[in-house]
Amino acid sequence: MSYIKLTVNSNVENLPPQVLRLVYKEVSALAADPPEGIKIYPSEEDITELHTAIEGPEGTPFAGGVFRMRLVLGKDFPAAPPKGYFLTKIFHPNVGHKGEICVNVLKRDWKAELGLRHVLLTIKCLLIHPNPESALNEEAGRLLLEDYAEYASRARLLTEIHAMGGSGGTSGNPHEPADGPQPKKHAGDPNKRAVGAAAQASNGAGVNGSTSSGSSSSNSNIVAKKKTDKKRALRRL
Repeated sequence: MSYIKLTVNSNVENLPPQVLRLVYKEVSALAADPPEGIKIYPSEEDITELHTAIEGPEGTPFAGGVFRMRLVLGKDFPAAPPKGYFLTKIFHPNVGHKGEICVNVLKRDWKAELGLRHVLLTIKCLLIHPNPESALNEEAGRLLLEDYAEYASRARLLTEIHAMGGSGGTSGNPHEPADGPQPKKHAGDPNKRAVGAAAQASNGAGVNGSTSSGSSSSNSNIVAKKKTDKKRALRRL
């Protein structure tokens, strides 16, 4: 399951024309030349809401995943920082259960001259260097400090479930931002795929005789074990 799409009123009418021109210019530059590993999806209807997709950095539990995120520019932007939300579910100390992001650049360290590119790069760096001292997800922060192997295992599991197997990454065709999170597309169910394979093996047993039947039984045992292990892991989340 991905985070529920947040409903935020457009601030286009609340921002001065000169600010809107600057935002449009910066978003256009980002879309034409995005930071490495980040894809930008500008909205023609609302320039104050920027959808992005961030590749999980190599060497982290998020590697191989693509995490959808959005920045919302409030009526006081750029005097006040934008708000950032992960739309793809992630197990990370600095990401709350509703996807809200806690990072200094979106709070006390914000300066109007920093710009949106700096914000995106900082959030990507947060995937490499989490900050347990300002944890929104206290369990993730505790595990990061006390049991990194368990933290990495939990983070990798959610990455595999929610951030892999769908389009919308930094290459290929993006999701339409207005469609919101696509849990079925973002995360295929490994159990269903495994069960389907076992069913095919079972059907083949009637044709190939006892050898295929034995193979089907073995496959079913493997599938059952994987389902049990997966359920145990998910109960810990």
